[in-house]
Amino acid sequence: MIVGRRKAVILDLVLLAGLAGLGGFLLYRITVHLQYSWHWSRIPGYILRYDGEKHRWVANYLLLGLLTTLRLSLWGGLLAVILGLAMALARTGRSLYRQLVARIYVQLMRNLPPLVIIFLFYFFLADQVIPHLELDLHARQAAPAVRRLLTLLVAEPGSISTFLAAVCSLALFEGAYITEILRAGIEAVDRSQWEAAHALGLSRLQALRHIILPQALRQVLPALAGQFISLIKDSSIVSVISIQELTYQGSQLMASTYLTIEVWVTVALMYMLLTFPCSLLVARLEKRLARRLV
Repeated sequence: MIVGRRKAVILDLVLLAGLAGLGGFLLYRITVHLQYSWHWSRIPGYILRYDGEKHRWVANYLLLGLLTTLRLSLWGGLLAVILGLAMALARTGRSLYRQLVARIYVQLMRNLPPLVIIFLFYFFLADQVIPHLELDLHARQAAPAVRRLLTLLVAEPGSISTFLAAVCSLALFEGAYITEILRAGIEAVDRSQWEAAHALGLSRLQALRHIILPQALRQVLPALAGQFISLIKDSSIVSVISIQELTYQGSQLMASTYLTIEVWVTVALMYMLLTFPCSLLVARLEKRLARRLV
């Protein structure tokens, strides 16, 4: 037993040494042989800038993109959970028609590239439906306090329609994965729980609300959290429809300043700032649920 542990420790040390050597080699190649002029000192100015008129620091391109990504993820995740729950209930329900609709939705969304879904929804559906709601016009005509609230929680008054189209597109294809996660959780609940609910005289809706869904959500909560992390990363795809989120701002900034490596390393770190705490939270949640199930 002791010999096996020593071998494992030696193997770990060898692997760590190999990784350290590889990292050192890459750092050497980048700093010595890469013909690139580094300008890291310019990056903080693209995150925060000093506004001389307001006499305070305000968000600049990268931080504004990060905040837009956060809004997209929160609203898209909320809408995806609602859509996924509705479709999961349809898939596990008794209506053959609803099962068929939910199955078609899941199969379409899971077998089409997200970029194709974005273009289809934005150019064919959102372009024909959302502009008729005149959301941007109503937002511009709203009171100043309402406009500030909309800018904080959603988008600037002139960009609300485009932002809503992006949120719906994200929710559409993320909802398909959440549908399958919730469906698996509902089907994993023992059949005896349904029978006990029926014996108590509960309707199907009451049984779902009070007995089935709480147990199902407890089982799939880590998977749902992981899907939310995936949604944060997938939100970068809406940059193709000119949503000024983090990836869009990074690409525009790189094109105008030619700070290729500095900008994209900063963008990657800012995505990590969003996703890594979520990953730690998921890991902690999984451990807590595991202790409860023991």
